[in-house]
Amino acid sequence: MTKGIFITATGTDVGKTYISALIVKKLREIGLNCGYYKPALSGAEIIDGKLIPGDCDYVLKQSKINLNSTDYVSYIYKEAVSPHLAAEIENKPIKLEKIKKDFEHIKQKFDYIVVEGAGGIACPFNLGSKKLMLTDIIKALGLDIIIVASASLGTINSTLLTVEYATQHGITVKGIILNNYDENDFMHIDNKKQIEALTGIKVVSTVANNSKTIEDLSEFFKEV
Repeated sequence: MTKGIFITATGTDVGKTYISALIVKKLREIGLNCGYYKPALSGAEIIDGKLIPGDCDYVLKQSKINLNSTDYVSYIYKEAVSPHLAAEIENKPIKLEKIKKDFEHIKQKFDYIVVEGAGGIACPFNLGSKKLMLTDIIKALGLDIIIVASASLGTINSTLLTVEYATQHGITVKGIILNNYDENDFMHIDNKKQIEALTGIKVVSTVANNSKTIEDLSEFFKEV
């Protein structure tokens, strides 16, 4: 059975892609066949007239996975807006069945798979007649989550809200990762301490700015 984990965050631009790349890279470095998948990506780059899913392309290159990045994202949109809005603009609605089908296909190639969301935990993917939220996708794929949070001011509030929202939707939070963490910053140290105390969930990794590595987090992957 393939083992997977879903990477979400407390919001946009917190570092989901960067952390996803570090996790995939680390697992491959220790000899595990780890891959990557992203259900939907907005804000794709145009290179030589083609839409390139930059997040996915970054993860694959950092992990030295020589595969076509467009094959590992179900929906790719040009506009750098919420997935639901990008889908409306391009008249290409996001459908859960396609995401499930693509995930089942991709996971057959790997023993471990990192799935990266978009935005934060409450990100909408379709707000038309068939409402689809990020939480619906996580549950449909049968995955637990790791939450990426900033180590900076305000992270206690945003992390607690993300944990609470996930829990209310029946999603298991396996751990929290604090990004841009400075081990000499007294506030960062206290943020880590208070987040663990208030949520009851372990900060499984602290990642310094521009770090090139992360701990082996394979124990948090769930069989799917």
